[in-house]
Amino acid sequence: MSGPKKRTRRAGDRGQVAVEYLGFLPILLLLALVGVQMGLAAYAAQQAGTAARVAARTATHDGTDMSPKRAGEEAVSDWLDVDVRVARPWGGDEVEARATVRIPSVIPGFSPGDVARTATLPAD
Repeated sequence: MSGPKKRTRRAGDRGQVAVEYLGFLPILLLLALVGVQMGLAAYAAQQAGTAARVAARTATHDGTDMSPKRAGEEAVSDWLDVDVRVARPWGGDEVEARATVRIPSVIPGFSPGDVARTATLPAD
């Protein structure tokens, strides 16, 4: 009975795995960038909601030192671009604040756009 046969390497097979890995590396990097981009979009949406709630809450209280627009802008991380608008629709007893945050891009040539959130609170 003979033992298992030894595999012999051909001279052309050396380094094949390294070359295949280098070919797959750009795909892995793109997937990582897409994951980071999705995380940034979710974070921007969360920050827009926070800014809208803070602006609406500030607009409903009298005697605050800061304007509702500024309070909403201050509630967001410094590295995000935010636009806050506060209004009393139809002069009613509610305050509506809308915050729009530009989603930062980590993928070259890709512009993910903006995310907006609205908060409505009863006026005092």
